[in-house]
Amino acid sequence: MLELIGTVATTAAIAVCLVAITATPPARLSQRLAVAAVAGAWVGFAAAVAAAGGLANPAAIPILFATPIATVVALASFSSAVRAVLLAMPMPLVVGLNAIRILGIFFLVLAAAGRLGGPFPQSAGWGDIITGVFAIPLAWAAARGALNLQRLIGAWNAFGTLDLTVAVTLGTMSTNGSPLQIIHAGAGSGAVYSLPWSLIPTVLVPFFLIVHGIIFAQLRARMTKNVHISSEPVGARVATSGVCAGLV
Repeated sequence: MLELIGTVATTAAIAVCLVAITATPPARLSQRLAVAAVAGAWVGFAAAVAAAGGLANPAAIPILFATPIATVVALASFSSAVRAVLLAMPMPLVVGLNAIRILGIFFLVLAAAGRLGGPFPQSAGWGDIITGVFAIPLAWAAARGALNLQRLIGAWNAFGTLDLTVAVTLGTMSTNGSPLQIIHAGAGSGAVYSLPWSLIPTVLVPFFLIVHGIIFAQLRARMTKNVHISSEPVGARVATSGVCAGLV
């Protein structure tokens, strides 16, 4: 029963994320369809590897985890068009998507069932729940155009990023039979090596780390813009305002 509920929840979470990243960017339809096709193919590939037992190799999850992140970072680094699209993603959306992480409660349920052990499920579960809960009011406030949110969103974004980083680290160190295992605690992180839970470290965690990166870049761009405006001479700002007023 737990596997069925987990499959439905994980599939729904991935579907929401895919729709969000393909329906909202200010890009041509062909580009959005291409992103949807690539992202969908990646989800299918990650699921197929897990179903075929490919995650038995200790290096499999780290590779599947790192590949989408490295791909997006490379594209954003070398393509101004990709950077522009990422920076144009609506802030309320990218913040609000993290509400999905309330599903981190599954880590706690799996730990209670003896399917996970050690500090990994507690860290991943509670960290995701806290991040998801606070994402809701922050996204709502951002959608209403509330002022002075940058520091709050920045602090929340740093916490959410740290949560995922710590969870990945603890999960890696808790993997039974892995050469990187340091924590020996019963089942360790064993459950995330089988479907549907394997889609969390191979699809959802990379996605949310990318989202946190987008939020960080957007906040930095806004801060840079504000600093630039505030550093202009008063006369220049007045003149610019007059020109803008004349264009409206």
